[in-house]
Amino acid sequence: MADESLAERVAALEERVSRLESGPDTASRKDVFWALEGLRRRLTGDGQVLFTGALDLPTGEHYEWQQGAAAEQLLEADWADHAAPYAALGHPVRLTLLRAVLRGTRSAAELQETAGLNTTGQLYHHLKQLTATGWLQAEGRGHYQVPAGRVVPLLVLLSAVVPAPNPTTRSGT
Repeated sequence: MADESLAERVAALEERVSRLESGPDTASRKDVFWALEGLRRRLTGDGQVLFTGALDLPTGEHYEWQQGAAAEQLLEADWADHAAPYAALGHPVRLTLLRAVLRGTRSAAELQETAGLNTTGQLYHHLKQLTATGWLQAEGRGHYQVPAGRVVPLLVLLSAVVPAPNPTTRSGT
């Protein structure tokens, strides 16, 4: 009878350990790379890059977007051909303007005030750089918006340089 009780206790402990090991902690560790695991199931060739997002802006606009590219294509492309859109983002005033537009400030007069610019010439210099490279588009006289296809990519670029509180990485060879 003592052996039976001991066997039952061991079995109960084994079951409890099994539940703990397959519980939320283990699942959450596996789920850390849920997007990566989904991409890995679809991989072809030597790899791919994927970025995606779903968000609601303070304006109430909703965006869902994803883009993927083969790593080989990206590594073989002439990156210099794509310098202008990055260069347009390389000025603090332009980043301030883009953030203001995403938050709902759309008129040139409001944008000039938000960016703290003294002249309309300064404002339009920056707006021209952003519209020429596709980060902004005019939506009527003196009003601007970030094109739908640029909202998530802009935030992805920003997320790549803003320090994350708990970045998730893994590497290997």
